[in-house]
Amino acid sequence: MTQLAIDLPHRPALGRADFLVSECNAAALHWIERWPQWPQRALVLHGPAGSGKSHLAELWRERSGGVLIAGEGLSKFDPNELAGHRAVALDDVQRAPERALLHLYNCVVEAGGSLLVVAREAPASWPIALPDLASRLRAAPSVAIAPPDDRLLAAVLVKLFADRQVRVAPGVIGFLVRRMERSFAAAGALAEGLDRRALGAGRPIGIALARRVLAEAADAPNSPVDLP
Repeated sequence: MTQLAIDLPHRPALGRADFLVSECNAAALHWIERWPQWPQRALVLHGPAGSGKSHLAELWRERSGGVLIAGEGLSKFDPNELAGHRAVALDDVQRAPERALLHLYNCVVEAGGSLLVVAREAPASWPIALPDLASRLRAAPSVAIAPPDDRLLAAVLVKLFADRQVRVAPGVIGFLVRRMERSFAAAGALAEGLDRRALGAGRPIGIALARRVLAEAADAPNSPVDLP
């Protein structure tokens, strides 16, 4: 009998010990831990979806004692009040209104604070309409998180399952890593899909289920896997 898969909320572990370090993200972590010794008042952190940008932003918020807000919600805040904080992190910045972002940038810098800008791509590739905003963001130091290697991808899968309180055998993790797309987003999609299917079937995640989910994903548009 198939069980009902209840989508219970889960909270990812976002402590320093929970951030998995590899060559692809070591430079980004170094910049976060280097604060407040930044060469400028602003830093742009960019990388693909699910790569740990928000995790790093949360680590920086804790380190700096600042505030972390979502880009799409920036217009709800008074930039002058935000500038009163020692540090401000803006996640998913490309969803922020440009004028509000420019105002925030100016207020934070003029107040002697620090601004962490988090995005999926480097500012040079953004279609920024305001010249003043474009020049400020493109002049700020920028650090990237690159796609993961196999070792980090395996560790990310283990952490994603652990966040869901699911234990998966190392052999299954290796099976997934050898066949999935080399991206953090694919890891997140697979962890979610496997957890849901295993819960619905009332059985642990094994090779057979992993193979089935990978095959189904490969047949779907924008597949997160790369079957041989």
